[in-house]
Amino acid sequence: MDLATIIGLIAGMGLVIGSIMLGGGGLGPFLNVPSIMITVGGSIAAILINFPLQSVFGLFSVFKKCFTVALPSTNEVIDQFRNLSTIARRDGLLALESETEQISDTFLVRGLEMVIGGSSAEDVDDVLSTEVSYIEQRHKNGKKLLDSLAAAAPAFGMIGTLIGLVQMLQSLDDPSQIGVGMATALLTTLYGAVIANLFCIPLAGKLEARSTEEIMLRELMIAGLTALVEGHPPRVVEERLHAYLAPSNRQLQDAA
Repeated sequence: MDLATIIGLIAGMGLVIGSIMLGGGGLGPFLNVPSIMITVGGSIAAILINFPLQSVFGLFSVFKKCFTVALPSTNEVIDQFRNLSTIARRDGLLALESETEQISDTFLVRGLEMVIGGSSAEDVDDVLSTEVSYIEQRHKNGKKLLDSLAAAAPAFGMIGTLIGLVQMLQSLDDPSQIGVGMATALLTTLYGAVIANLFCIPLAGKLEARSTEEIMLRELMIAGLTALVEGHPPRVVEERLHAYLAPSNRQLQDAA
């Protein structure tokens, strides 16, 4: 699990709720069903219009990617390729077949199967680079969906504000109705701002960071796989993959 995302969301919600509770009025006045209907329901309706139904259903998997860390570190992958290149150098590429059973990453397993099957370095690069481009496109679509939610929530908050103001102005002769209209007017704006700025925008940023991290890791794997095909010794493979590390991480890897 990504503790940074969880801590950030809990802290953000805690600060909002805490400031409300410190005001002395409790949460009751801030719970308004019409405001929730307008803001949440309207935002969902907007993305249903804007995106295919399958993409909207995939929103849950997009959220899941923001909370889970399923990728190994670059240092772990470099160590893994050093071991693989040592085995290939000593026993040949066919000896790598037994190593695939211990690897859980399907992308890397697919690449190793191509290497073992005798594919050229160009073929490995072309096939896997195409897959990486489609991975990147899926991530962009997920981020675009979250960005659309972030734009729709404040907009529907403003719509709710206008509806509340109209209701309030129509009920000026009945003071008991003024409070209802004013609550709807203000709370929809609050809901829209919270949804956009505490959830959608930060999660879209986290998804973009996850995408950048995964794409770089996949490109590192492609470089390692092509180096295996070309038969480079372990040290050369390691040096080639060090290009994907920051200078500080290279020093740590060399020290290790």
